[in-house]
Amino acid sequence: MRGLRFELLLATTALALVVVGSALPSYGADDEAEISAAVPMPEPANLPPPTAADLVPLGTEPATGATRGVQTATAPTGVPESAPSIAAPGTTPAAEAPAAEPRVLTLDQRIGEKIRELFAGKFERVIDRRYKPAIEAFYAARSYAPLWIEDGVENDRGKAVTAYLAGVDADGLDPSDYPSPSFANSDLAALAEAELKLSATVLTYARHAQLGRVHYSRVSADIYYEQVPPEPGAVLGNVASAHDVGKALESYNPPQPGYKALKAKLAEARGKDGGANAPRIGGGVILKVGMTDPRVPALRERLAVAGEPGDLAYDKPLSEAVKKFQRQRDLPQTGVLNGATVDALNGGSRHDRDADLIIANMERWRWMPRDLGNAYVMVNIPDYTLRVMDHGTQVWTTRVVTGQPGEKATPLLTETMKYITVNPTWNVPPSIINNEYLPALARDPSVLARAGLVVGRNSDGSVHIYQPPGERNALGRIRFNFPNKFLVYQHDTPDKHLFALDKRAFSHGCMRVQFPDKYAEVLLNISNPKDGYTAEKIRRMYGGGERDIQLLTPIPVHLTYQTAFVDDAGRLETRADIYGRDSRLMAALKSEDRRIAEIPIEHKEASAQAKDIPVDRGSTVRRQAMRMPAQQQAPGQQPFFLFGLFR
Repeated sequence: MRGLRFELLLATTALALVVVGSALPSYGADDEAEISAAVPMPEPANLPPPTAADLVPLGTEPATGATRGVQTATAPTGVPESAPSIAAPGTTPAAEAPAAEPRVLTLDQRIGEKIRELFAGKFERVIDRRYKPAIEAFYAARSYAPLWIEDGVENDRGKAVTAYLAGVDADGLDPSDYPSPSFANSDLAALAEAELKLSATVLTYARHAQLGRVHYSRVSADIYYEQVPPEPGAVLGNVASAHDVGKALESYNPPQPGYKALKAKLAEARGKDGGANAPRIGGGVILKVGMTDPRVPALRERLAVAGEPGDLAYDKPLSEAVKKFQRQRDLPQTGVLNGATVDALNGGSRHDRDADLIIANMERWRWMPRDLGNAYVMVNIPDYTLRVMDHGTQVWTTRVVTGQPGEKATPLLTETMKYITVNPTWNVPPSIINNEYLPALARDPSVLARAGLVVGRNSDGSVHIYQPPGERNALGRIRFNFPNKFLVYQHDTPDKHLFALDKRAFSHGCMRVQFPDKYAEVLLNISNPKDGYTAEKIRRMYGGGERDIQLLTPIPVHLTYQTAFVDDAGRLETRADIYGRDSRLMAALKSEDRRIAEIPIEHKEASAQAKDIPVDRGSTVRRQAMRMPAQQQAPGQQPFFLFGLFR
């Protein structure tokens, strides 16, 4: 009886709790915390889990007749067994997560996936593997999104690139070297490959425009420029961000006015600006100064010589213009209008020859530094001139003597002039001592002494030969030093008469300057303006002691080979190819192997010479030996021997 009353009491309490709980408002997590704190809940009993027999309605006996105990209330009759459990007050039942929808890629993203696959696969069939890291980094940074494609077709940027590359012949380049792929194929893999092919074409163009199609080492071993190739990722980034794609691509060409002037003349030579319509000179008698001829007005127009329209006189100014033209075409410089000169003036292939010559010179501009310097020295070897430029203005020019054709040719380079030496000593390099001077001494022990050379010994016992400062010195009174791998420099010379000649390729590589004291004044006024140097002040320093003047601001020196250039009057000037460098360069540009011509080749170094010993290759000693009376020559001495003895 007592157990029955206890069960009834328990059931009544449970029912009351259910009624009260249903009447209470919902509580949040904070309310539940307060309730828990106010009404401590008893710890759950450590009871075994209930069995199915235990889960029966109150007041009934278990089916097994087992001993009665505390029964767990079940759901009301009629509630299915699968009914969801009721969540505690203040909580939200966990919602069942919806299934994830598959990712949908755009057409360009799908092309990007194909681009990614190309980088992971046979990338080399599209772009040179040397550039793979930089190009892949560029595309990875944009999640492999195509640069030239939009919505599966070539975009405006790609079309602008294609149009620009089709017209690069204006810069002396060959459009066939820069093929543009087709984007007409709808296959995603084909579009991805076309994307990378156009990128490869753009990179080839930028490299050629900035460095040249032919590496200078393939033309001659005595050319050296420090070139900086364009970085592939930077090129693509430049085009990708440019508002004007054409200007972005044009920026890789040389910016110098000399290059741009040649570009304009190239258009004329091809007949794009009326250059092909130059007046034709008719045949006739040979014209000399003092004669008259109806061809004279056309000849004046052709050679840009001023004169009255009806003036038929073949006068001295016109003869000089003809002589200049003959020099440019490597004809006998007579100043007489003969048949060969008329043919050269009217040559049907003249414009083609001019175009080839201009292109060769534009190519050499690509080898040179983009920044020539605020102030710099420019030597044009086949023109035998030296110019000093300061902030775009020519401040001084003079004549120079340059190297003889062959092994004694003046090299092409860019270096920095650092100091000027007054009263220089000429230290003969070991190669000349061993190959020329020691054999000469064996034949005639007095030959060097007669030429003003001193023979001694170095600390290691080797022979040292030098020429002291003085008026007999092969370097004259001044040497201009810009240290370089070819060991050449500029200097004074006792052989002043050579400057009166039109062709002045007589040195052994160095450049002899006509007015070295004035040259020193101009350079020092640019680099050391506070020191007040003048030509007179320089001359007062002449004597027997060697003295160096440091340039506070070093000045770049550019040794160039401009056989075609535009003069101050806007006329195209051409010069003879004295070293054969035009012919070799043109052959390389037109060769079937030109696609590999940009790859440098190695040359065997010249004979070992002490790099820190200045090498002049002047002719004073040679001149003195040539003038030596026959009675002073040793018996059996060969007179021609001394022609190759001194440098």
